[in-house]
Amino acid sequence: MRVTVVGGGIAGLTCALSLHAAGLRPRVCEAARSIEAVGVGINLLPHAVRELAELGLADDLAAIALPPQRLGYHDRAGRPVWEEPLGLAAGYHWPQFSVHRGRLHVLLLAAVRERLGPDAVRTGLRFRRFEQTAHGVRAHFLDRSSGAPTAEDADVLIGSDGIDSAVRAQLYPNEGPSHGNGVHMWRGVARYPHILDGRSIVVAGGTPGAKFVAYPIEDPATPDGKALMNWVLEIRHGRSAGATPDRSHRRITPAEARAGAADWRLPWIDVPTLVEHSSAVFEYPMLDRDPLPRWSFGRVALLGDAAHPMFPMGMNGGSQSVVDARVLAWCLAGEPDPVAALRRYDETRRPTVNAIVMANRDLGPEEIIARAAEHGGPLPGGEAEKIARRYRQLTQATVTQVNTHASWTVPHDRADAPH
Repeated sequence: MRVTVVGGGIAGLTCALSLHAAGLRPRVCEAARSIEAVGVGINLLPHAVRELAELGLADDLAAIALPPQRLGYHDRAGRPVWEEPLGLAAGYHWPQFSVHRGRLHVLLLAAVRERLGPDAVRTGLRFRRFEQTAHGVRAHFLDRSSGAPTAEDADVLIGSDGIDSAVRAQLYPNEGPSHGNGVHMWRGVARYPHILDGRSIVVAGGTPGAKFVAYPIEDPATPDGKALMNWVLEIRHGRSAGATPDRSHRRITPAEARAGAADWRLPWIDVPTLVEHSSAVFEYPMLDRDPLPRWSFGRVALLGDAAHPMFPMGMNGGSQSVVDARVLAWCLAGEPDPVAALRRYDETRRPTVNAIVMANRDLGPEEIIARAAEHGGPLPGGEAEKIARRYRQLTQATVTQVNTHASWTVPHDRADAPH
């Protein structure tokens, strides 16, 4: 079975690896002229690390990432209000990984080209439209190098082209732009000594727009040395939540960065110095889209942020995209009719992930830190644990669920069968 994957980001490349492992024939078409190691930090939760490990990437991931052991919520003065273990420390069979997004992207690209061949990822192709029949689907692209139109024929088309998905726009032409909540994130990385125990993700502040996040994404070369520290500073510009967000990803000037960080005084990290030492700081609006009533239309389906862009509460967006890819491959390998297979994928993934999108609008697990700010300290009576446990259950990511669910790996006899 031939599959055209539109979008060569983390979701699209994981999709290609998953489809190939299931015995299918994917080809990735990416709009960017080249794929490079750019970006800031990302967290892969244990349910995503399990899937990447089953694709044979465990050692490669461990070589470029750092496994955090705890998440700590703190008030604006840096006092702890909640802490929980992460990854192996929480009892999962797989770690959580904090990693530079660009390094992860390049790792996945190298794996795709090694396993599928050097031509498995075509860059510089901007998706224009698709058309499908009872027997296949044709995707039309603009070749950005030559300016000429080109097309790809396949049995299935997967749109994994992000929050501004052109595939989604064809399926839902009247949807309109993505939604912002009025919060912008200043994001950067800087070389900085490890904080606390060097294995902590820290979130300080309270409600969205008044938070600071930091975590290391590598170990220092020497015990007292510096290593890459990922950080996020949330701000509000005074515009209403319904206003059109600035999508330019503008670069923050040094003067702006100093002013934004000046009021943050935390005992275990010098926020102004961290920001000052960042090579670049960019601004990203916090965006999502309304959940969709369906992801699959005949031989076409959506995956990753194209299907379910979400606010970054609970560190779940990228991890859910990885799970999407594995479930999609399992469904296509197990069902000779691609239309029925995509419908099964849709019915398996969409209800859960749509619920996560809505939960993240209500702050997800970060309800803990918001309520602690209102309460003036740690929540009483085990309330924080109830919130955290409810979110893990919603995302199907409790220790028991992740450690014991049946594998999405396609057995060799099915993977080797003709598709």
